[in-house]
Amino acid sequence: MSEQNQVNENTKNEDLASYREEAGEILTTNQGVKVSDTDNSLKVGSRGPSLRDDFHFQEKLTHFDRERIPERVVHARGSGAHGYFQPYESLAKYTKAKFLQDPSVKTPVFVRFSTVVGFRGSADTVRDVRGFAVKFYTEDGNYDLVGNNIPVFFIQDAIKFPDLVHAIKPEPHNEMPQAAAAHDNFWDFISLTSEAMHMIMWVLSDRALPRSFRMMQGFGIHTFRFVNEQGKSHFVKFHWKPLLGVHSMAFDETQKIGGKDPDFNRRDLWSAIEMGDFPEYELGVQIIPEEDEFKFDFDILDPTKLIPEELVSVRPIGKMVLNRNPDNFFAETEQVAFQPSNVVPGIDFSDDPLLQGRLMSYHDTQLHRLGSPNFTELPINKSLCPFHNNQRDGRMQMQIPTSRVNYYPNSLGGGLPAPSPSEGFVHYPERVEGHKIRERNPSFKDHFTQATLFWNSLSMPEKEHTALPSVVRYTRLKYKYF
Repeated sequence: MSEQNQVNENTKNEDLASYREEAGEILTTNQGVKVSDTDNSLKVGSRGPSLRDDFHFQEKLTHFDRERIPERVVHARGSGAHGYFQPYESLAKYTKAKFLQDPSVKTPVFVRFSTVVGFRGSADTVRDVRGFAVKFYTEDGNYDLVGNNIPVFFIQDAIKFPDLVHAIKPEPHNEMPQAAAAHDNFWDFISLTSEAMHMIMWVLSDRALPRSFRMMQGFGIHTFRFVNEQGKSHFVKFHWKPLLGVHSMAFDETQKIGGKDPDFNRRDLWSAIEMGDFPEYELGVQIIPEEDEFKFDFDILDPTKLIPEELVSVRPIGKMVLNRNPDNFFAETEQVAFQPSNVVPGIDFSDDPLLQGRLMSYHDTQLHRLGSPNFTELPINKSLCPFHNNQRDGRMQMQIPTSRVNYYPNSLGGGLPAPSPSEGFVHYPERVEGHKIRERNPSFKDHFTQATLFWNSLSMPEKEHTALPSVVRYTRLKYKYF
């Protein structure tokens, strides 16, 4: 039987406790040497040159020079919170994921909400997609559900993602505008990328102007798989629904608030939790039997499409409560590393070409941002269950391995750590075949039907709000005024 930890809503908080540090009474260097003066550098006389042997000054300044790490290319501006997730019932019929089995178990989570386009110093209330990423600290390892507040995306294939982001970011010749899609480059790209039509309708609507992170939906976007103990697979779409309801602001309102308080949304989340008004979200799923994969008039692997709830209802399966603010923004909210590739037994991937690219890209960007393959050992990223492997060394290694072997198979270490065929993660044995080609499937070619459905679903005021910013942006593009 393998090692396992039982988890509850407090397990991650208890795990983080050993890393917390009080301010302390006496100032010291990082080596623990007590400091006598931190206001004056060591000099030759009171007006003379500073001395090279001032080790305190050297450590203080060089650490300061290195305090910043590369910000996220997208989702740079974020706000985080701790909490727990609790299922309503066992989902053993569909998945063997243990955190979805027992209604009495509360699994710790860390959630990061974010804007997409702006830099870390941009405003919260801009017209933009919002990130909605959840890290579940399960007894079988960390599971990351990394999504947005909009159920679809701009593009169908991850190879176009660099182009999308380059186009929507500030223009490279003058780095303007900040945190906004209202500029020529983005609208040039969109006008030539018809697959983005559905998503751009959402972005121009009030859904891109959420009143609060507490009043914002979340979606996994992609089609994933549930796999049960018998190896049977179902396709699944994930939905987060705020129990406070979905609320947005008017565009003019967001501009005024952004000028007065650029931290409006993160302040709202922080203050609500501090006052005990804990945000709650219901997790729902759309489950599609594998044999129904092709019964729709669109491709369920197309990330620019959603599955209408009239065709497949959303089944509520549990609730998430956010009840604690981070102790330190950098250590937790900034250093947390989400990856769609972080799955646990019972949850697997589909062949969605955007998802397939994200499985590679997110791990790559965490290596760049956090500077070491040991980023998984940072307290906020560290799993609650035991982890053992032969991956050694690297910058900032936090473990002290005592085994003389670092390879498998081995006999000198008793053959350990060894794979576990009975308990280890096994990818769903999907049958695939075909020629190696650069081509989009014809089932991905309808770019307008669901955009039309979305437009028709809006009320008249919502249509007016959606149409006005598009007219303004078209005018800016055509007549080159800003």
